[in-house]
Amino acid sequence: MRQKLAAGNWKMNGMGPALAELETLTKTHKKSACEILICPPATLLSRASEAVNGNPVAIGGQDCHANSSGAHTGDLSAEMLREAGATAVILGHSERRADHGESNKTVAAKTMAAWESGLIAVVCLGETLEERESGSTLKIVGTQLAASLPDGANGVNSVVAYEPVWAIGTGKVPTLEQIAEVHNFLRTELTSRFGEEIADSIRLLYGGSVKPGNAAEIFATSNVDGALVGGASLKAADFSPIIQALEAS
Repeated sequence: MRQKLAAGNWKMNGMGPALAELETLTKTHKKSACEILICPPATLLSRASEAVNGNPVAIGGQDCHANSSGAHTGDLSAEMLREAGATAVILGHSERRADHGESNKTVAAKTMAAWESGLIAVVCLGETLEERESGSTLKIVGTQLAASLPDGANGVNSVVAYEPVWAIGTGKVPTLEQIAEVHNFLRTELTSRFGEEIADSIRLLYGGSVKPGNAAEIFATSNVDGALVGGASLKAADFSPIIQALEAS
């Protein structure tokens, strides 16, 4: 049985005082029925890890370099994230793909680096509005899945997050039927590639304007094992109801 996961991506938000939100989450969800992951900016990783002390909230990074060290000014290796207290890392987010030109090959290399450092790779997929309207959604996410997730993926080292680019931070949300179509497709693709046992162990998260008001119905959708949440994860008052909806699903 896949354990449900509520993951929060703070993106380029959060200074020292934001750690109080983590402390609130820790107190509110001491015995959560699902896993909770917060990915703050790198400047807060060590302090965030100390603030949550491992349970029930885990800490993750938002990106890593494919190499373990070297002349890569401004980058962080997976080993560095691990040392700072991270247990997971988000890879291939659409903002990284768009802003930094990351290819599926780059994401796959980073995923391998994350595995080698003992981090869980949260590999992101998703189509643009143009791709959705052209009917190319399944082709796009299928290609991303095949090329971004290396051989060796399983439920211990990998999570797959479907985030339609056009829904991230826009308030627009696909219909439940559209979400189910993609998540069911991803499960089928995983099964074809890795076999039923491994495919059934890999969690599929939905991301894209998940809020307390729509979380319950999204979590009731086929093959949705949790969420990767952006803005609504910045405040415990907003993220807690999403966690509670996941716990109840």
